[in-house]
Parts: sequence; structure tokens; C-alpha cells
Amino acid sequence: MRFVPHFTDGQPFPEPLGKIVCVGRNYADHARELDNPVPSEPLLFIKPATAAVPLEQPIDAPFSRGEVHYETELALLIGEELSNVTADEAERGIVGIGLALDLTLRDVQSRLKEKGHPWEIAKAFDGACPLSSFLPLSQVPNWSGVSFTLEVDGEPRQRGEGADMLFPVATLVAEMSRHFTLQPGDVVLTGTPAGVGPLKRGTTLHFTLTGGMEVTTRVVE
Repeated sequence: MRFVPHFTDGQPFPEPLGKIVCVGRNYADHARELDNPVPSEPLLFIKPATAAVPLEQPIDAPFSRGEVHYETELALLIGEELSNVTADEAERGIVGIGLALDLTLRDVQSRLKEKGHPWEIAKAFDGACPLSSFLPLSQVPNWSGVSFTLEVDGEPRQRGEGADMLFPVATLVAEMSRHFTLQPGDVVLTGTPAGVGPLKRGTTLHFTLTGGMEVTTRVVE
């Protein structure tokens, strides 16, 4: 069954989830922690709808394939078709804001990068994108004031601020629309801050997002 995005009041979005368009290295501190260059333009990739699972459900990570890293990200729900739009038009096309994990098979990704190969099998596998429900934008301040956090077993691990993004939300979505038409039900991930690391069996993850969202989940033993 196709994943259908939901709002925090329980109402489903009228369209099933489409593609998930992601950006790599949108926080300078995260690029540096992995010894990657800070990009001068957005580094884009796509996860398919089959990568999405509810963030609230236990995370069944494919540990048999090596280290699985968590990367907490702000997620945007697209509500109208966006193709080659301006930043203002892009901002008006966003109807919800939530949280996502960009799960990454880090060992697999490292081998692929060494060979100059694409990353998809490290980033787009089934279950690679746990997604929360979405807050309506009326509950969110200006983009630069948005923040989110991750705690692992009660220990702070990640904190993201909209003001720290290399490519702000509206600019990023407009750039994505130059390459891929965004459609209602598509989701945009906006990059992860520093603090990524390997998931461990049995650990508890607790997320917060400006606007009152809190989500707790657990990694399957």
C-alpha cells in the first residue's frame, strides 16, 4: 500500500506520497564532520516512495549491510505542482512541515563514493526514509526560526536551525523545481546538521520540531 502523508490532526493528505527529493551537505558543519567539501550549489538526489515508513513505528534497520546512520532532517510536504518556479512561488507551494530520517548505509555509501558510483542503494532502500506527520504552516514561524532536535537514549545528538542552512528552504525548493517537477504529495528533505552517527539496536530516538511536534521511536533489537 502506498504511503499517504498525514497532518498532525490525523487528516490524510489527498494524494499518496510521490518522490522524496533530498539535498546533501546543506549544513556546513555536517559536510565538515564527514570530511566532505562544502558545496557551492545543492547536491540533489531522490528516494522513491517505497523508502517511506512512519517515523512513529519501530525502525527495522538493515544492519546486515553494515553501519546504518541516522540523519535527522526537516521535511516539507508539497501541495501544488512546482516547475521552474521562483523562491516566492516555491514557498507558497509548501503545505506542511515535519521530520524525517535520511537513513544511510554508510559503509555501502563509502564504497560507492570511492568508485565514483551513484549512492542510490545506500540511500533509497526500502524503509530508508521514516517520515513523521506534518504540521500545517500556520503553526510554524518564519523559516529561519524553525529548529529541530534528536536525542538518542536521552543524549542530545543533533540540532538543526533553519538559519544555518546553506540553501534556505524557498531557494532550495525553487532550485529542485528547475530539475524535477514537484507534484502534490512529493516530499522535500532539506539536509542534516552535524551529529550523525550509527543506529544501535534497541536504542530510543526522541525528536522535537518547532511548533510543538514530538516523536519517539525505537530501533528494533
